[in-house]
Formats: sequence, structure tokens, C-alpha cells
Amino acid sequence: MRKPKGQHYMHAKDSIRQAYKISHMVLTAYVNDMTDENLLVRSVPGCNHVAWQLGHLISSANGMLEGVGAQTIELPEGFADKHNKETAGNDNAADFYSKSQYLQLLEQIKAATFAGLEQASDESLDDDAPEYLQSIAKTVGDVYVLIACHPLMHAGQLVPLRRQLELPVVM
Repeated sequence: MRKPKGQHYMHAKDSIRQAYKISHMVLTAYVNDMTDENLLVRSVPGCNHVAWQLGHLISSANGMLEGVGAQTIELPEGFADKHNKETAGNDNAADFYSKSQYLQLLEQIKAATFAGLEQASDESLDDDAPEYLQSIAKTVGDVYVLIACHPLMHAGQLVPLRRQLELPVVM
């Protein structure tokens, strides 16, 4: 079937970018009206607070970009260490950042992801993902999909917290 003149078909990169935009929109909508103090509240015992989750999303996306050879962003000194699995139980406010800092880093990682995706050839999206990601992402394209969808994997933890904080329903 021939493509009609002026018609645009969505390609893999377009789909990944659109998935990222939706995921980013949902995450930021859930966080935008929270205070810095709200970011450190746990909705239930064992649930990660928002500050840790935001830092985890940023540092893990940065690591995945590095793993596929894309340009990364410069994180503050010790940032990744403050947002790893071993620190998920940390409630010390001094170890975390402000909402505006997290949102700024989220924008930077989004731009870096889109730049890396743009620089990747269509063929390279089928290349094997780094060994350490093989259990969840087989190809470079899968890594970009994971980066795009990862925020939605955490967004579900934010809804009960928003209810607990009596913030308005969004979306």
C-alpha cells in the first residue's frame, strides 16, 4: 500500500518519544502540586517516598543511556548513590533534593533520551542491549522503551500518597 502524499506514518522512534511524553506528563502532573516536604512522605510502610523515586528514575535512565552509548547528563555529586536500592529506606531530608531540582533533572534526562534516540539509527535499535539489562530489555530499542515507560511503573505509588495528602485527583 502506498502512503498518500503528505501522510505521515508513525515509526518506532516516534512511538517511543510519544510513550515517553505521556509517561512524563503523568509523572509530573502527580508531582507538580506537591511540596518539598510531601516528597518525603511514604504512603504506606515499605513504599518509597517520591524524592527517592524521582532520583531513582533520573539516575537509572542516565545509567541506561550510558549503557547504550548515548549522551548522559551530569548529575550532582553522589546523586546516584543517594537513590539506589540500598538507600530506599532513607528518610533524611538532607540527603534529598527539592522538587524543582528533581523536575529540572527530569527535563534534562528527557532531552538526553530524545537526543540519544534521534542519534541512534533505526538499525541500531535492534542491537543487543547491554548484558546487565538483558533480563528486562533485549535490544537497544527495548532500553529506550523501558526509559520511556519506567515513570509509569512508579506513578501508581503516587496515587495513594496524593489521596493521603488530600491533593486533588489529576487525570
